[in-house]
Amino acid sequence: MKNSKYYPWVIVALLWIVALLNYMDRQMLATMRPSMEADIPELVSGENFGRLMAIFLWIYALMSPISGIIADKLNRKWLIIGSLFVWSAVTYAMGYATTYNQVYWLRALMGVSEALYIPAGLSLIADYHQQKTRSLAIGIHMTGLYVGSALGGFGATIAAKYSWHSTFHHFGIIGIVYSFILVFLLSEKKVSEVIKTNKKTGEQTLFKGLALLFTNISFWVILFYFAIISLPGWATKNWLPTLFSDNLGISMDQAGPLATITISFSSLLGVIFGGILSDKWVQKNIKGRVYTSAIGLSLTIPALMLIGFGDSLFHVVGAVLCFGIGYGMFDANNMPIICQFVSSKYRATAYGVLNMTGVGCGALVTSLLGKSADTGTLGLGFALMAGVVLVALIVQISFLRPKVNDFVEA
Repeated sequence: MKNSKYYPWVIVALLWIVALLNYMDRQMLATMRPSMEADIPELVSGENFGRLMAIFLWIYALMSPISGIIADKLNRKWLIIGSLFVWSAVTYAMGYATTYNQVYWLRALMGVSEALYIPAGLSLIADYHQQKTRSLAIGIHMTGLYVGSALGGFGATIAAKYSWHSTFHHFGIIGIVYSFILVFLLSEKKVSEVIKTNKKTGEQTLFKGLALLFTNISFWVILFYFAIISLPGWATKNWLPTLFSDNLGISMDQAGPLATITISFSSLLGVIFGGILSDKWVQKNIKGRVYTSAIGLSLTIPALMLIGFGDSLFHVVGAVLCFGIGYGMFDANNMPIICQFVSSKYRATAYGVLNMTGVGCGALVTSLLGKSADTGTLGLGFALMAGVVLVALIVQISFLRPKVNDFVEA
């Protein structure tokens, strides 16, 4: 199968399921808290639950660049399979947790194992897909994250029907079984198939990739605008249901599904459209991927204003649809743009650094918007982010100037 001309798309299909499980397993805990409180009373405390969610984010952020370095050095097939097996085993083990400390440390271990996947998965897809299909392939893969996030929201529904223990068990078993299936179906891209000009791999130090990245001005530009758009990206994940409830005057059980489904569906449309547009545009203009990403960023600016100040269902839902499409167009082109400035030897490292920065910004904005929510200015917080994104858009268009579609280290 791996010699088939269709195998690059088989890779996308196989990793799409991994991406779905990656986000679904991490999201389940957020919705299953009410079911777990009876057995683990410490979860009644919002502060304790916040610590539980924060430990995952901080470890995930700190592990991301390390994960990228590991992915650039080791066989990505086994790294992906091992990562999936470990976080699925952790999910299964959560069903046996009886104390807060057990859940806390299992959540920390999940942060380590899940961080290993994204840099390895995206760099593998990027190596299998070249100029004509790279953005679309990455975009399709990203839809797995969106679908997984949405499905994770149904953990509470399943737990209410059965139990939170069996819910963790069943989803954990699914991932464990799938990791064994990947042993036979997933294949690493051979080194000889990827353009590499430096054969002296023995001379490479562990942190050479980081050194090369941080002396690359274009990478700093990418890192800057990725960090900026991560602010509203994480804000919508964590605070959009609350904003819907406040601005529209509806209960949280209505606001939650409305917000989650709207942002997930529109982001899915955005990554597909952005992937197709970018792959076609870059054939005619080397900045096609940058321009597609910039169009996505520009759509988020008016959307954030309307999300913050809209007070009708039409305005708010329309704004979220606009934001999701724009964010999806941006999301589909991050790794393809990295490929224009970073050689294939260090792309996983590059995305790992981006991931760390993005999650760190997400933790920061989540905290800041929490204070805004307490003072009744949550909408203003969303609207103010529009100005920051505008700055990122100007920087991206002005300073990001690719010369090739697939960078090869000299």
